[in-house]
Amino acid sequence: MVDVIDENPAPSPVLICSLSQLEDPGSHGFSVDLGAEQVEGFVVQRDGQCFAYRNSCPHTGSPLDWVEHQFLDVEGALIQCAVHDAHFRIESGECVFGPCPGESLEALSIRVQDENIYLLGVA
Repeated sequence: MVDVIDENPAPSPVLICSLSQLEDPGSHGFSVDLGAEQVEGFVVQRDGQCFAYRNSCPHTGSPLDWVEHQFLDVEGALIQCAVHDAHFRIESGECVFGPCPGESLEALSIRVQDENIYLLGVA
């Protein structure tokens, strides 16, 4: 029998923030080390569900926020890029308005446990 060694084991979950730091709807930006990778992202809570994405617009690659932790439009209905006013669905990251229709934000895998939100990896 041959033992297979996983050369790239999954990184341990990393704490992003507690649920109490998020309004509903609300958003929270983060920068964490996940294994050997630095991840710049944000998490959004709406209707009790949480979604996470890389903080990078598919149109230009620039960060979506100009104000810390502010990723939603004024209604709290869509994610909004502060650079070119692109709007994205919270649930899927799909662009529904702006310069990159049909493109999507890069989703991040998260877990909510014990009132905390953990980053698991790139989805």
